[in-house]
Amino acid sequence: MATDNKYRMSQTQLDKLVEELRHMEEVETKEVAELIKEARSFGDLSENSEYDEAKTVQGKLYSRIAEVKDLVEHAVIIEQTASDKVAVGSHVTVKDLEDGTLETYLLVGSQEADPRLFRISNDSPVGRGLMGHREGDVVEIEAPIGVVKFEVIEIKN
Repeated sequence: MATDNKYRMSQTQLDKLVEELRHMEEVETKEVAELIKEARSFGDLSENSEYDEAKTVQGKLYSRIAEVKDLVEHAVIIEQTASDKVAVGSHVTVKDLEDGTLETYLLVGSQEADPRLFRISNDSPVGRGLMGHREGDVVEIEAPIGVVKFEVIEIKN
């Protein structure tokens, strides 16, 4: 899964990924090996659904391990800097110019995005649209729901 991508994330997210990787490599691979060993003891592998299922679990685990290794190896830690512009790590309060509602978003790397918690990726349409703007700027963003207009009310880094 070699890639030239860089994954922007906080140190906290990187630490979580490192711990997940450690747990998968040290604990889960042994558990899956035991499942396969037990399934083999049931006899003929050609008609052994337990063996097939254990091998599927093993394949998914190895795939996730490779994915997390790639994320860890290509992680770029987001540094908080004092700036008057929207950047990854900024808390941005915007006013929707259509209905007047205020929302505060935290711009994060794609691995930490969770729109339900108002954590939006710098790669999302809204995140990309807000990047580099200052308080008072009016921003038009092409989003899946159409063009939205925001006024940047406040930026906290």
